[in-house]
Amino acid sequence: MASIANTETPAVGAKSWLRLQPAAARFSFRGNAAAQLVAGTAFGLPFPTNACRSATNSTRAALWLGPDEQLLLAAPSEAESLRAALETALASIPHSVVDVSHRQVALELRGPHAAWILNAGCPLDLDATAFPIGMCTRTVFAKTDIVLWRTATEHFHVEVWRSFTDYLVGMLREVAREVAG
Repeated sequence: MASIANTETPAVGAKSWLRLQPAAARFSFRGNAAAQLVAGTAFGLPFPTNACRSATNSTRAALWLGPDEQLLLAAPSEAESLRAALETALASIPHSVVDVSHRQVALELRGPHAAWILNAGCPLDLDATAFPIGMCTRTVFAKTDIVLWRTATEHFHVEVWRSFTDYLVGMLREVAREVAG
């Protein structure tokens, strides 16, 4: 069972440009192309096959993090049934499914300055032509590993390990003060 330290909600505070996202079921999936086809069917959403892209439906998302790696997101109430469905479907296929729900949290950055704020600590070109809607990747913000996903023109979903949330939020707020000034 996860300890309280691993499950308490980080203090992000309500800002118009920064919000803590609701809890989610998160699975790190690893497997070859055949395993990904089977897992996508069990997950109810075909996995993206193009590098650094996402696939979504109304309740789930699959983020391409590597040729054999997907980050799967769903409602927390679906965690156990999804894990069981994936394990059953993949019983005879080499793969790895790890529940990382308690390891990380999600933040949403939104607004006309979201990309600028992120670029203060992230080395990627976040212009919409270089990092379009639906693109995702593992990267860094300052000294923190993150998964960055553009969900709309001025909206970014950021997955960060729970233990680094305070640091990341502090850095983001520091940059946002420059925008406000």
